[in-house]
Amino acid sequence: MANDRRLFRQPRGAAALRANVWRILACGGLILFAANANTPARAGSIESGESAYARQDYTRSAAIFMRRAELGNAQAQTYLGYMYANGRGVPQDYVAATQWLRRAAAQGFPTAQFFLGLLYDKGFGVKQDFVEAEFWLNLAAAHADARQRDYWTRIRNAVASKLTLAEVAQSQQRALEWTPVQEH
Repeated sequence: MANDRRLFRQPRGAAALRANVWRILACGGLILFAANANTPARAGSIESGESAYARQDYTRSAAIFMRRAELGNAQAQTYLGYMYANGRGVPQDYVAATQWLRRAAAQGFPTAQFFLGLLYDKGFGVKQDFVEAEFWLNLAAAHADARQRDYWTRIRNAVASKLTLAEVAQSQQRALEWTPVQEH
């Protein structure tokens, strides 16, 4: 319980915020993925990947998710992006993480949008861009389920506080006009 309180305490400074965000991602990533599954898994392959991940068989889960991700499954792409960002079952590679998360985010998968927004906020795998970060975090918060909504909204607002009013308006307008695309 003491560790739980430490994960959710108010961060101080950019370094502390980055450390807390990635600590939360490492501890709670599976919960976020499972809660936002918006595409049904076929023949249990996503479930078997999740099971392998839960057993910490990251190499096996990465192989399962890779097959599904290449076929356009947003949930598998999100898992794979997360695994690349954290070096689980694959070499740590923020550029690859960004590519997978971008594909899932473009399909409207909120968890991928949230993680992609964090990568833009921190400049991991992409050029740091607070407007782009706020755009993705805004989409994620708008489609988050009740368990994530408050936290994701706080993160989005923290990023928005780094922007001018014109930049916030630009990001919000993009989010209003945005529509998801389905991979084929």
